Amino acid sequence: MAINTRRQGAVAIIELDAPESLNALTIDDLRALRQVLSDCQNDDQVRVMIITGAGDKAFCTGANLKATFPPQDGFAKSMLLGRNCEAEQGGYTRLIDLSDLDIWKPLIAVINGYCLGGGLELALQCDLRLASRSASFALPEVKVASVPAVGGVQYLLRAVASAHAMKLALTGVRIDAQEALSIGLISDLHEPEALFEEALKLAEQIEANGPLAVQMVKKLALETAHLAPRDFVTQSNLAWGLLRDSADRLEGRQAFAEKRQAVYRGA
Repeated sequence: MAINTRRQGAVAIIELDAPESLNALTIDDLRALRQVLSDCQNDDQVRVMIITGAGDKAFCTGANLKATFPPQDGFAKSMLLGRNCEAEQGGYTRLIDLSDLDIWKPLIAVINGYCLGGGLELALQCDLRLASRSASFALPEVKVASVPAVGGVQYLLRAVASAHAMKLALTGVRIDAQEALSIGLISDLHEPEALFEEALKLAEQIEANGPLAVQMVKKLALETAHLAPRDFVTQSNLAWGLLRDSADRLEGRQAFAEKRQAVYRGA
């Protein structure tokens, strides 16, 4: 299996490990990745997740097309099946879509090398993207007369200015990490040898905060940012109210008054 996991404190590190295919993932790999993410979401000991690719050649290049077979049924029938059932028949694209998993804990993509096609669509579903100077990014589907199937165009439009998003999507060109930083596709750029250490520092900064509050911030960002001000302010106030009487909120206020580091339990 090409999905390795380990823990460092409250940070779960998920490694895509298929170097022979530039970390392109088989259907079984994608299923395993989805299960790991779901397990981490439900594990109170995990507060932040890092997704990275093994080696220095690639973060991920999408699905391993050499290990997938053409579906036996037409697309109309396949799209009406459940994801796992469709995957049994060779449909893999919906397995890269994580939206059904309700992952509210922060996801950080740590990117070395190629981040292409479905791999970029995976990274775009992460909340933060850090890259080394060796990284490069593309949605090359138009070059083979196809389109990004997992929301790549729409995620790009949310991540960067529309002119940059459309240029990438319409040309299929590959950009380097410096350009990705300049257009806001990644938040941080580091030397390859420092990348993972810097990612861990960022993850530890996040996990030191109130875990319920961190998840609620992500939930608000994903579910309400498109609403009109009247509606998103209402949802923000409801989220604030839900957290107001939590043990962590009371601990945060007390720690602030006592000028000490808060100890949060996720309750």
